[in-house]
Amino acid sequence: MGYSIKEKFVTKLQKIPFSIPFLITVICIYGFVILYSAAGGQIEPWAYRQIIIFSIFMPLAFIISMVDTRFIYKFSYFLYFFVLLLLIAVAIIGKTVMGATRWIDLGVFYIQPSEPTKIVIVLMLARYFHSSKEQNISSIYNLILPIIGVLIPAFLIIKQPDLGTGIITIIVATIIFFAAGVKKLYFVIVGIGSLILLPIVWTLLHNYQKNRVLIFLNPDREPLGAGYNIIQSKIAIGSGGFWGKGLLNGTQSHLSFLPEYTTDFIFSFLTEELGFVGGLVLVILYFMLILSSLAIAINTKSIFTKLMVIGLTSIFFSHVFINIGMVMGMMPVVGVPLPFISYGGTMMVSMLISFGLIMNASLHQHSNLHTN
Repeated sequence: MGYSIKEKFVTKLQKIPFSIPFLITVICIYGFVILYSAAGGQIEPWAYRQIIIFSIFMPLAFIISMVDTRFIYKFSYFLYFFVLLLLIAVAIIGKTVMGATRWIDLGVFYIQPSEPTKIVIVLMLARYFHSSKEQNISSIYNLILPIIGVLIPAFLIIKQPDLGTGIITIIVATIIFFAAGVKKLYFVIVGIGSLILLPIVWTLLHNYQKNRVLIFLNPDREPLGAGYNIIQSKIAIGSGGFWGKGLLNGTQSHLSFLPEYTTDFIFSFLTEELGFVGGLVLVILYFMLILSSLAIAINTKSIFTKLMVIGLTSIFFSHVFINIGMVMGMMPVVGVPLPFISYGGTMMVSMLISFGLIMNASLHQHSNLHTN
């Protein structure tokens, strides 16, 4: 019996698409090096903590990849409602840091429910559309429930306030609706409706959020105020040139001109020290990881796993696209971290769990989920 279990484990392990854990590991090592440089050539505090988190949760990603997909499918709704309760708990008893209430204090550590929210929304929508008949997807009445299921947590996240995560949640949900086969006419109607509602949405934004949009349109509007961050970010990127100034030699960050250089603006720090080439290498690694994931979505058999992989890959892509666009001044600053590079435990754990689920879809790509 023991030999049989071991044999099954080894067989599953051999089927894992090792391009994904390999690319993740390379990107994470890249991040460790950057955080090492950010600390002035010290492994503590940032690189050390990231290495510990990676060492604990990378094996968890492998374990998740081997779980029976039917188990994930079965508990998708439960996980969604559990995380939704955590979001509600944040609104009631959440820990406030720098004006934002995003964390729950568990004594030993903090948790940020907005990160796993994106994952459970993907699982919830994947299960809903998997169990829906094609004609039901075409009916607007059958889309009301999943739309509400997306908007409630998105509203709670934006209210924290965490506009960046809220926007990504809505973007990812929209991609899943599209991939599930929802009529294109509905997207056109929602798009036009959103444009009409923009003035109302503008009035609901916090003053600092309005400032970020105005600064995006004109960074020189407040060069020593709201526009300072993006101006310093552009200076850091530009000063890196083609090859960069070298590790430990970035002046913008080490002289404290560049803000949040270990989290939101870490790509600016990276390109100042490693230049255009260093930034391009990271983008290529990201691109390869996204392609590997989408290849799994194409080959997987069930609608649930297909939509799950598309949704989880969309989360990853959205973070990369928005963060890099943000620090280059091509998008408003919304506080979105760079996957596997930015310092932050919750983000690292969330992404490793996501790719554990993506690898799970690859291992069980020929499985067919039967629904009642």
